[in-house]
Amino acid sequence: MLAAARSSAPSPASSSPASSSPGSSASASQQPAAERVYHHVKEAVLDRRYEGGTLLTEGELAQAVGVSRTPVREALLKLEMEGLLKLYPKKGALVLAVSAQEISDVVETRLLVEEHAVRKCVPVPARLVARLEELMEEQRRHAREGDLRAVAVADRCFHAEIVRQAGNQILSRLYDQLRDRQLRMGVAVMEAHPDRIAKSIAEHAEILRALRAGDAEGAARCVSGHVGRVRDLVRGEAR
Repeated sequence: MLAAARSSAPSPASSSPASSSPGSSASASQQPAAERVYHHVKEAVLDRRYEGGTLLTEGELAQAVGVSRTPVREALLKLEMEGLLKLYPKKGALVLAVSAQEISDVVETRLLVEEHAVRKCVPVPARLVARLEELMEEQRRHAREGDLRAVAVADRCFHAEIVRQAGNQILSRLYDQLRDRQLRMGVAVMEAHPDRIAKSIAEHAEILRALRAGDAEGAARCVSGHVGRVRDLVRGEAR
C-alpha cells in the first residue's frame, strides 16, 4: 500500500517539524500549547515524516514540542476528528494510512468538481492565466529545491484556483475539504514516482493551453487524464 508504514519511520521525538510548520516560526511560542502540538503533528503527517502505521505517544510528543501532556491530548483528539489519527487509550495515537478506498473517493470527487469547474472557466480571464503560470513556476522552483511538500501545495493551489474561478462557493468549500488528503497523497506519489513531478507540470501546461484556446471540452479532458493518473499510479498502472 502506498502509505504503509516503513520500519525506518522516524520516532516522534526524533522528527523535527517542517520549516513551513507554524510551530517552527518565531511567533509559534505565542500560540496556545495545543495548537503548537496540532500543527507539529499535522505537518509531520502531511509530510509523511509520521507515516501511516506510526504510533505516537503523548510523552514523546510532549517532549518534542516542549509542552505538558494535557494539550497533547487535546491536539490528538482534534486530529482524530479530521481522520488523520486513531486514538488508543493508554497506548497513544496511530497515524492512519491512506486507504485505497480513500484514494478512490478523493479522485472521484476531484473529477466531478474539477471537470465542471474548468469548463466554466472558459473564456479564461487574464488574471487566472497569470496566476496559473505563477503556480507552475513555483512548482518548478520547489522541485529544483527538492521540497516535495511545497511542490504538492503549489500543485493543489493550481487546481483550487480553477475551482474558485468557476464561482460556485458550495463546490469551492467542498473542494477545500479535500486539501489535507490531496497534499498527503501528492507527497506520497512524488516519493514513489519522482519523475511524476515534471509530468505533472507538463500536464498543467496542457490544461492551461486548452483554457487559453477557449477549448472547454479539451481542458476537461486534460483535467480528467491528469487527475486520473493519481489513481493509476496507486494501482501500479504508472503512465
